[in-house]
Amino acid sequence: MTKHFDAIIIGAGQAGPSLAGRLTAAGKTVALIERKHFGGTCVNTGCMPTKAMVASAYAAHLARRGADYGVTTGPITIDFTRVMARKDTVRFTSRGNIENWLKGMENCTVFEGHARFESPHEIRVGAALLSADQIFLNVGGRAATPDFPGVAEVPYLTNVSIMDLDTLPRHLIVVGGSYIGLEFAQMFRRFGSEVTVIEKGPRLIGREDADVSDAILAILEKEGIQFRLNAECIRFARSGDDVVAGVDCTAGAPEIVGSHLLLATGRRPNTDDLDLGRSGVKTDARGYVEVDETLKTNVPHIFAMGDCNGRGAFTHTAYNDFEIIAANLLDGEARKVSDRISTYGLFIDPPLGRAGMTETEARKSGRKLLIGTRPMTRVGRAVEKGETEGFMKVIVDADSKEILGASILGTSGDEAVQSILDVMYAGKPYTTITHAVHIHPTVSELIPTVFGDLHPAT
Repeated sequence: MTKHFDAIIIGAGQAGPSLAGRLTAAGKTVALIERKHFGGTCVNTGCMPTKAMVASAYAAHLARRGADYGVTTGPITIDFTRVMARKDTVRFTSRGNIENWLKGMENCTVFEGHARFESPHEIRVGAALLSADQIFLNVGGRAATPDFPGVAEVPYLTNVSIMDLDTLPRHLIVVGGSYIGLEFAQMFRRFGSEVTVIEKGPRLIGREDADVSDAILAILEKEGIQFRLNAECIRFARSGDDVVAGVDCTAGAPEIVGSHLLLATGRRPNTDDLDLGRSGVKTDARGYVEVDETLKTNVPHIFAMGDCNGRGAFTHTAYNDFEIIAANLLDGEARKVSDRISTYGLFIDPPLGRAGMTETEARKSGRKLLIGTRPMTRVGRAVEKGETEGFMKVIVDADSKEILGASILGTSGDEAVQSILDVMYAGKPYTTITHAVHIHPTVSELIPTVFGDLHPAT
């Protein structure tokens, strides 16, 4: 017998539970299906547990620098078991809170199991057959494993399995010099592991401007992380209990021997085992669900939110997907994906906060630009904290005075960039910030200064 609901939500990541809350509050009956862990990537293997580990790594780093602040400390040691236990407390508590919220939600029925389409309106979960007027996909993504020569013959970690390590790696080899790889590289280096990062490209985080990439490379090299860039032919083999990574680079030894291997080479959507063919929903060549500006698929009653739609790869974009759908369906609004401004962070120490265009993107737009920069050595708050690495950069349209983008690499950069983002959303000129009075002493107080020192792009 088929059980009918007003809506079925597949996945309890960042968008699904909140949408269930809005729909049930509006009087609709909802079936929410989760096959593994409530909370999705962010809660279980992404933002929350990794940032808990980053916090532990920062504490170790600061303790080692105690003498710089006139604080005498003894030898600093890492209790890796306690680091991982703290991380687990953070993620398990959050996971439990989401699960309890959903299971106690009026008009929401939770099904635990693997969802598969039977037809455009029907979903099977185990022995249960469910139908709904509307279906919302929030199935997320998982680590992508490239077909490197020898990868099937060696043990390797992903961003998921590394969360369950019980011993500290002697030498961690990280393949992938982008956001996930660099965060793990720095934290494990601070925990005491030897770390080597292998990147196929000529520089780290290739989507960022070269000056940002170069500054991050210098910061991480200063901490003792080794880098192998331009690694065109990556291959793997075993050597006893160790992993041997072969690289063809312009410089350096042809092989790296490590105790552990982390593959941080991108992600793929969890859409390949939903039997989407029975729903009629289209996906692109990479498996992402194709959606329009309102996150509707080609099947009008089916929507896709979060990582699986290819329209954003962050917790905040997934949550914004929920907001767009809820506003359009329940509030009579007309919100769309293109309304949002690209923004994200790289959570190494110091962090990178990004909003809008990079300088490279702005130059390609053909606009007449004004650019302002300021090193963190000239930010009083950074000097007081003894954390002066990095810089600020802002980009403005010279004709309209519109803020096009900002990069803040430095202490509290991930927080400070938000004030720029708010002015961008308000559609106000950059002079709104130059006329503002910010609190002293903070990192944010230098943002009006950097906007007040704009120069034409050459």
